Amino acid sequence: MVGRFFATPKVHWDAKTLTGHPFYYFAYGAAVSEVVIDTLTGEWKLLRADVLHDAGQSINPAIDLGQVEGGFIQGMGWLTTEELWWNRDGRLMTHAPSTYKIPAVSDTPAAFNVRLYRNQNAEPTVFRSKAVGEPPLLLPFSVFLAIRDAIAAAAPATSAAPPLRAPATPEAILDALGALATQDALHAGSAGELLQRNPPVTVRRKQRLVDAS
Repeated sequence: MVGRFFATPKVHWDAKTLTGHPFYYFAYGAAVSEVVIDTLTGEWKLLRADVLHDAGQSINPAIDLGQVEGGFIQGMGWLTTEELWWNRDGRLMTHAPSTYKIPAVSDTPAAFNVRLYRNQNAEPTVFRSKAVGEPPLLLPFSVFLAIRDAIAAAAPATSAAPPLRAPATPEAILDALGALATQDALHAGSAGELLQRNPPVTVRRKQRLVDAS
């Protein structure tokens, strides 16, 4: 029995010298996200997302758009809700979608604009297209960073970046707000006054992506 396997051309890498061409081509993307956070509860909501993704000369734009939309929402869940935790015995308790929170239809922003950037692949792929699978998963970093910027806007007197951890759950957001409140209290007033005098904050964040395939 003879088997045939596809070998991606032009790919080579020397781990010792850190030289070579490890990827066949690159896929590009950009996203702008607008979020609102509640500084009292840590809750947040994605109000709008504008996404542009490079699919090369798309073979089926409808399928590729669906891939980008799904990858964006999946990545948003990865960065904001899908928290891993272990019990005292070291057993992973969040092992499936039934044990951690994945994004739902209600988490999709009311304004969700996704477009494909028509850019023929420089490499001779099928119809000069580009793979549209995992790359869009990274674009929702714009959501995570918009949340971080919104937290920062709640403490304008503090120049330090909010210590927001991922996933940005309400608990993580409150922890970051608390850390800024402590810093802000050193400059003006008590930490409690910070959260009381700041209403929910809306921030837009741009995210650019370069992904290798």
